[in-house]
Amino acid sequence: MKDINIDVKHVTRVEGHGNIIVDAKQGKLDEVLWEVSEAPRYFEAFVKDKPFTQLAQITSRICGICSIGHALTSLRATENAMDIEVSGQDEKLRKLALHGENMQSHVLHVGYLALPDLVGQGSVIPLASSHPEELKKVISLPKLANEISRVTCGRTTHPRRLIPGGFSKLPSPLELEKLKTKLEESVPVLKEVASFVKELSPALPDFERETEFISLTHDDEYAFYGGKIASTDGGITPVDDYLSVTNEYVVPQSTAKYTKNNRESYMVGALARLNNNFDQLTPLAKEVAEDFDLSPVCHNPYMNTIAQLVEVVHSVEDSLQLINELLDKGIEEQGLNYQPDIEPKAGTGVGAVEVPRGILFHEYTYDEEGRCTKANCIIPTNQNHGNIQHDMEKLVPEMIGEKSEDEMELTLEMLVRAYDPCISCSTHYLDVEFR
Repeated sequence: MKDINIDVKHVTRVEGHGNIIVDAKQGKLDEVLWEVSEAPRYFEAFVKDKPFTQLAQITSRICGICSIGHALTSLRATENAMDIEVSGQDEKLRKLALHGENMQSHVLHVGYLALPDLVGQGSVIPLASSHPEELKKVISLPKLANEISRVTCGRTTHPRRLIPGGFSKLPSPLELEKLKTKLEESVPVLKEVASFVKELSPALPDFERETEFISLTHDDEYAFYGGKIASTDGGITPVDDYLSVTNEYVVPQSTAKYTKNNRESYMVGALARLNNNFDQLTPLAKEVAEDFDLSPVCHNPYMNTIAQLVEVVHSVEDSLQLINELLDKGIEEQGLNYQPDIEPKAGTGVGAVEVPRGILFHEYTYDEEGRCTKANCIIPTNQNHGNIQHDMEKLVPEMIGEKSEDEMELTLEMLVRAYDPCISCSTHYLDVEFR
């Protein structure tokens, strides 16, 4: 057998910079590495000494894709630290905002980043000629998702209306009615997009590695905004005990920490949520999942892309339910630029929210004046890096002798893209010695 040397610098169609290294001699694997080479981020330091009213605005800048999710996780940590109550109405609106962001990110990944691999193209641009009508339908969905974010948060990225205790401004009933109409109109489009992806899905690699899947879970709903930590290996953990689950550690080839729980690694994200909460998907979302033969517990990481598509359908259906509940009860009136009367106090709080790439944790400690003295953020992609590495360690030997070097390289790139990594957000470690 010939030697194999794969050296991919900066995998494309992902957020951030990650490298794939494979070295095999005479059919024997010497080395396979998933390298994260991003410069570290300092957001935990940025928020130190800042008042509690500013933390959500600062940490929303960790990511331009998951800015609503970071803001909500930050707010939940602050509100838990200071025993700040949020009304049922405002919780529904927050869930609606989270659905908008989830839809926007998932459609971006499925339609623009993963789909080109399924049609043998290097980017989404050629699909404008080869599949123009299908691409138009895909493009229409992020517009709807952005509209949900704008109506609930004031703009599509880095929300301004999300504040401790609620919202500084609420959407009007008319805005919600218009949003409801657009969501209803999107259902046939979603079905057509799902059918299009189904036609192409045989191009997804048939690979499995048994691993642990971790996500939020909730007795009453498919958990995005609240709940407890669940594992497919069994057991429920309170969010306050998140450190007993994440168990961060460092590896030489990565500026991002790795995590592990019951096994050498675990996976978070859409597939993890689906594996833990399948029965709580909305009816049409379940139909789409079943059409792809996707059911728990699925151990093929490439199916994370399909799980994202299923979650888009779920988000549309659940958003319609939330809007109906809000309109039926009526939107409570509050003044413009509303600021709840909150008395700061010392305390520590943890927030956990499911963002597109998986479970996100923020923890803050505040002094008596409501200024942050300590912060910790554990990002979903941070939690997936170890699983990507161990997937590669199993996948590469299976491909040696079966695929060409170019085919192996593409399959590995597709693996990384299947996790939809947000690599920049995950880098928090500085003292790395590279070989």
